[in-house]
Amino acid sequence: MASKSECSFYRWDSMKKERVSDMLERRLITGDRMMLAQVYLKKGCIVPKHSHENEQLTYILEGALKFRLGDDQAEEIVVHAGEVLLIPSNVPHMAEALEETLDVDIFSPPRQDWLDKKDDYLRR
Repeated sequence: MASKSECSFYRWDSMKKERVSDMLERRLITGDRMMLAQVYLKKGCIVPKHSHENEQLTYILEGALKFRLGDDQAEEIVVHAGEVLLIPSNVPHMAEALEETLDVDIFSPPRQDWLDKKDDYLRR
């Protein structure tokens, strides 16, 4: 984690991917107040319904994710390469990879459950 007085440089290709499940891998960069994640999802990967205090921006670089939003999951949106979804704090959501997908997620504040490997909903 970088302190406020020093800059840190990262190269995605030199960072090891964390295997979260058979269907999902990721790389994380964390600052004091935000987290940047590269998330690799295989076609058919399901991210189960969950919510978190963290505000989330999901930017799809390759592929597509279908999101279901809200308590009743009634709102559905497909986010394709080149598109961004902003998920406000505490909004329940789930996602399904419609194809092999690479997304970049930004969280503020950082996802402590991801850092502590306590994100059991992803590891099933």
